[in-house]
Amino acid sequence: MKKLAFLFILLAAFTIHCSKDSSVVKTFDIGEYKLYLLSDLISKGDKNLLIDASDEMIQKYVPDGAYPTAINCFAVRMPDKVILIDTGLGTNLLTNLEKVKIDPKEVTAVLITHMHFDHISGLLKDGEVAFPNADIYISHPEHKFWTSEKEMKKAGEAMRGGFQLAANVVKAYGPKLRLFTPNELGAIKDSLFEGITPIAAYGHTPGHTMYMIESKNEKLIFWGDLVHAMSIQMPNPEVALKYDIDYKQAVAVRIKVLKYISDNKISVAGIHIVPPGAGNIEASGTGYIFTPFK
Repeated sequence: MKKLAFLFILLAAFTIHCSKDSSVVKTFDIGEYKLYLLSDLISKGDKNLLIDASDEMIQKYVPDGAYPTAINCFAVRMPDKVILIDTGLGTNLLTNLEKVKIDPKEVTAVLITHMHFDHISGLLKDGEVAFPNADIYISHPEHKFWTSEKEMKKAGEAMRGGFQLAANVVKAYGPKLRLFTPNELGAIKDSLFEGITPIAAYGHTPGHTMYMIESKNEKLIFWGDLVHAMSIQMPNPEVALKYDIDYKQAVAVRIKVLKYISDNKISVAGIHIVPPGAGNIEASGTGYIFTPFK
């Protein structure tokens, strides 16, 4: 659990010391749905956060010692509802929603990939619910981990803030929480509702979940924190980050998911992909190439 404590310190340092405020908004079409990128910040991640990156990799893919990254969340306008995928830091969320003409009261569902603070902070505004009409979807294992007193004690003081934030969110939304078990990749059985399917991608956190959106034969997977450092992890998926709670599992899942997405020609959107934050990937040698949406 010492690693968990270190993780929280790293995340805090990333946000406070390496951030550049932004309020980037981008709009895309996925079938009949509108997808909106809502960006909290654009930043740089330090090479020392990388695990199993050789000197040669660093020199080639992170030559200045830092990789581009961001903290985003996404909104999806469907014919009968508006949903959010994560809520970022909350810094610019409500302002960005206003820019795309979405009232917080319109949001009927918020899908959480995992409960790190840079994904759930926007659920609260001044300690109260930011989305009064929304159900909050969290996977069973993710909810279990972050609401466990035992895990909080094991993690230590440095992680206490992360567990407390999770507890505050759970308490604030109470009966609006919707817990679920994600599907296994390639074995889709259960959707949360029409057009949105959760997929297990455990490793970064115990219940890390991706969401696939499908409309008019177009598909896009919101992969959460499957990839943090695009510049090096796309050509070298075996490279991990110290943010991963179980980095070996995170690497195995990333390799499996990237192959699946590439083979099936599915578009992707990522919380830590710099704007536009979404695009397509294709295999290239032992790695992959990402082409952002225009």
